[in-house]
Amino acid sequence: MQIHGWGNYPTIDAEVTKPLYLYDCARLINGGPFIARGMGRSYGDSANAERVLQTTQLDRYLDFDANAGTLTCEAGVTLREILSIITTKGWFLPVTPGTSFVTIGGAIASDVHGKNHHISGTFCEHVTEITMLLGSGELVTTSPIEKSDLFHTTCGGMGLTGVILTATIKLKAIKSTNIIQTTLKADCLENIYDQFEAHQSSTYSVAWIDCLASGKRLGTSILMLGEHAEDGILESRMGKTITVPTYMPAQILNPLTVRAFNKLYYTKVSHQKTSTVPYKPYFFPLDKINDWNKLYGKNGFVQYQFVLPKAIGIGGMREILTKIAASGAGSFLAVLKMFRAQNQNLLSFPLEGYTLALDFKMNTETVSLIKELDAMIVDLGGRIYLTKDALMSSQTFKATYHQWQQFEMVREKYKAVGHFSSAQSQRLGLL
Repeated sequence: MQIHGWGNYPTIDAEVTKPLYLYDCARLINGGPFIARGMGRSYGDSANAERVLQTTQLDRYLDFDANAGTLTCEAGVTLREILSIITTKGWFLPVTPGTSFVTIGGAIASDVHGKNHHISGTFCEHVTEITMLLGSGELVTTSPIEKSDLFHTTCGGMGLTGVILTATIKLKAIKSTNIIQTTLKADCLENIYDQFEAHQSSTYSVAWIDCLASGKRLGTSILMLGEHAEDGILESRMGKTITVPTYMPAQILNPLTVRAFNKLYYTKVSHQKTSTVPYKPYFFPLDKINDWNKLYGKNGFVQYQFVLPKAIGIGGMREILTKIAASGAGSFLAVLKMFRAQNQNLLSFPLEGYTLALDFKMNTETVSLIKELDAMIVDLGGRIYLTKDALMSSQTFKATYHQWQQFEMVREKYKAVGHFSSAQSQRLGLL
């Protein structure tokens, strides 16, 4: 079958195997290189390969301690499914990405981050144990203590160390599934940076940013702070969804429509407004729109996320936003977040600083723009998120992920080389 990431670019013809049980996975080991794949929500080609092991039927719960707040499950269970159960018992995931349609295996392989990275770090910093299948066919258990080199290579390792089979996660206690949200407007980049710093004790923080604003308005933003409510309901209603029925004409998304949307959105939101909202629209605003990726047309889109070190100051982000605004390649979905210091995982994306994620409609202009942005990010000491990457060169990868050679050494030690490979890993020059 033909598969692709959530950005609908690139595509590949793949032999897809969907095992029903964990022991079925070992049968793939000797058939040639393959990659494990969950819900297919990584944007580019990190879960694309000619041979794919799809984990979505490996979705059993193995243990849930509602007193201690620990959960053990198979890798194909989604965050959405977990939240539907644990929230009613007074627990929440310690870290959630921007969509709930992500498997546990995918969350670990990407070492996903959320709106609370500045407080709680990445998803894998709350994983206490992983069982996995190695290239040798051996089943092993790894943790921050046991086979720690394998653990820190697997967390954020994009599925290239082996097949994640099960995981144990430490959960976060909550008293309500509601979120107390506060919105703050910022009329320039300096203002939004100041607001992030002033509110760094807030549990959750994320900003929408107008990437077509320029001049004095460069960096016009809306900051959304969040705290778990101290009292209220414990429920997990799914809510109504709408579906994008077909691929939209690519011409719909253009500088004029993006500017109009950005102006309307900024005007509509009130400054210093506090309200109580359910957790789903705060954490997963796009999950209520099924197949929203079709809005970008049949050619797809590229989600581009980078991080710049805090030490370089605001100048680097200003330089990049100026470049994007001048290109006219604005994005409806432009998200700014603050990161704390990087963890021990060799290919984990976050480092201390600020990260910006944007969507670009896929065309030749986008390819040229991203090449220019990549060069700027290398010069500024930043890096690009592998889970959203579709175009990065091997040279850019190796210049920004400084522990890639150690990553390859651990892969070789645990018999991953020659067994686990993706279209992305081949593009990036990994064995």
